[in-house]
Amino acid sequence: MVQVSIDSVVSTLVEAIVLVFLVMLLFLQSVRATLIPTLAVPVVLLGTFGVLLAAGFTINLLTMFAMVLAIGLLVDDAIVVVENVERLMHDEHLSPKEATLKSMGQISGALVGIGVVISAVFVPMAFMDGSTGVIYRQFAITIAVAMSLSVLVALVFTPALCATILKAPVPGKKPAKFFAWFNRVFNAGASGYAIGVEGILKRSKFFLVIYVLLLAALVALFARIPTAFLPEEDQGTMFVQVQLPPNATAARTDQVLQAVTQHLLENEQDTVHSVMSVNGFNFAGRGQNSGLLFVELKPFTERTSAHQHLKALHGRTWGFVSQLNDAMVIPVIPPAIVELGNATGFDFFLQDNGGVGHEVLMQARNQLLGMAAQTPQLAMVRPNGLSDEPQYQIEIDEEKARALKLSLSDINATMSIAWGSAYINDFIDRGRVKKVFLQGQAASRVGPDDFAKWFVRNSDGKMVPFSTFATGKWVYGPAKLERYNGVSAVQIVGGTAPGVSTGEAMKIVEGLAQQLPPGVDLVWTGLSYEEIKAGNQSTWIMALSMLIVFLSLAALYESWSIPFSVMLVVPLGILGAVLATLGRGLTNDVFFQIGMITTMGLAAKNAILIVEFARELHEQEGKPLFEAAVEAARLRLRPIIMTSMAFVLGVVPLALATGASSGSKHSIGTSVVGGTLAGTFLAIFFVPLFFYVVASVVARFRKSPPAAVVATHASGEESHA
Repeated sequence: MVQVSIDSVVSTLVEAIVLVFLVMLLFLQSVRATLIPTLAVPVVLLGTFGVLLAAGFTINLLTMFAMVLAIGLLVDDAIVVVENVERLMHDEHLSPKEATLKSMGQISGALVGIGVVISAVFVPMAFMDGSTGVIYRQFAITIAVAMSLSVLVALVFTPALCATILKAPVPGKKPAKFFAWFNRVFNAGASGYAIGVEGILKRSKFFLVIYVLLLAALVALFARIPTAFLPEEDQGTMFVQVQLPPNATAARTDQVLQAVTQHLLENEQDTVHSVMSVNGFNFAGRGQNSGLLFVELKPFTERTSAHQHLKALHGRTWGFVSQLNDAMVIPVIPPAIVELGNATGFDFFLQDNGGVGHEVLMQARNQLLGMAAQTPQLAMVRPNGLSDEPQYQIEIDEEKARALKLSLSDINATMSIAWGSAYINDFIDRGRVKKVFLQGQAASRVGPDDFAKWFVRNSDGKMVPFSTFATGKWVYGPAKLERYNGVSAVQIVGGTAPGVSTGEAMKIVEGLAQQLPPGVDLVWTGLSYEEIKAGNQSTWIMALSMLIVFLSLAALYESWSIPFSVMLVVPLGILGAVLATLGRGLTNDVFFQIGMITTMGLAAKNAILIVEFARELHEQEGKPLFEAAVEAARLRLRPIIMTSMAFVLGVVPLALATGASSGSKHSIGTSVVGGTLAGTFLAIFFVPLFFYVVASVVARFRKSPPAAVVATHASGEESHA
């Protein structure tokens, strides 16, 4: 399964490279110019793999996901360089070498700023703990390394390629018809865009109100996204848990296992490859009334239709097993991380923290199960343990035993060996080592009356019957002792109704748990615990990432206004990620959060490209703020659209993926595509506005003299008078 998932991501990586190449060819309209950013891809990827090897990371699903994201990011820097060199050669008729030298003087600061922003966004993720930290760390290190190498390549390798590979445009040479049509359409759009930016700047207050409304919409929509830890995955495996009534025989359990196995192999033969049954064990516990089926599905290449998906098979299996009255049969989809549980959904323990006793704890469990059964948002809520069952309790009269010269250790050993079993030693049989176990005959360990058949040897060597020193009675008690954190507890697992996320279900369960008797508390475990922990950490990580980006830009540009102008655009990208995720019915999980943090960096990158040029036009060429903002937006429109579209098309294969690990691909791909589109097509209008407004406010404060100086000047005039 792991190999299939990695192979799928590798094919996605190849598709991303091809799509990025086509986008660059469309905008640059030159094979030579397109070849330069393409050559940066293997150089950066090779360097990234080298750093990952030195850091002790492996090529796994998470690092390959990060590589797919990095493809669109790492070509951005090279695209910015090539596009600016091409523009200077065309507009100012410079040679490739002269255009490269001038271009690097113009955009080196922006390249460094982009690298700092993208790296600063991901670095805090590397310091998270727990299972979420392991996932985040893979992305953080991979993308931060790839972006750092990308900036280095864009500053050293790409300019050298531009100066040697590019050729000056031939005067009078016309591009191909398609490219000529594309240029006309794009230039017309760019002219309209510049006019639109002018109109926005003239109505700055009105559009600032619109920005505030967008922020309010973001807050409202973000709260509506259902939460989860990880998306559900078709891992090609399904479990079927079988639980019969207490003290049911192994033969009855085997009949149920055979019935379910026959159904899966005969009626689901186009989906199921094999079924293996285990009698005497399941996730709830061991016993002759317990059973488990391991269902292996056919490879993804043979399961191309929707009805062959794991979830579809799970639903049909539920329909069949619900007709079985002899046992409780539950088909289970394994979680995305099998080490954190046995099934998807939620998982928790009811703990006896108040010392109320086993009976009260079981009553609380049954009460909660009853309330959950009446809650439509919950499904398959069940105890993940063995129910109380009739037991025969033996009471030893110790005084009689001592009077009969019996030791308690001999009594316990006899009972354990006779009614259970005991390992004796090994022996060799036809070249194979086999174990020797000692156990009483089956006919002598069936019912309570059989205790009279057993004797214990006393210290005098005489055999003493059990009936002389022991009595028995029937009781009702637990089949196994369940503990959690050293406290008596019972485990409960459950799923959600269609359209309900695990986060919503967990809130409902917490509300039901408040109605339980005092002393019985709910504590989450497994994936549910990780989901809560990830949700608490992600908020702080996002805030920390934004703060680090702000401080990095402030240090880079030695200004507070420029990073403030850049950071204002970040919520627009997050809004797009939220809208795309809601539109596809996905959840706010770990991969969505990774995509959202990636979107933050991309939105800031687009803002830097405009703000950096606007600052240079205003400070170095002396243009007014209004003209500088409009001109920078017009000049940087083409590289922004080109880099953003290259990144979006590079991630589209993730958003549309099928087969292995498609759930994770959809989550991260959808959030990144939606966030990048919004962060691009909203940012190109709002970034000039933010720069113009913030710079105007800063300039106004700089021109006004300090209050102390004004007061001193006024007092001097009065004394002179």
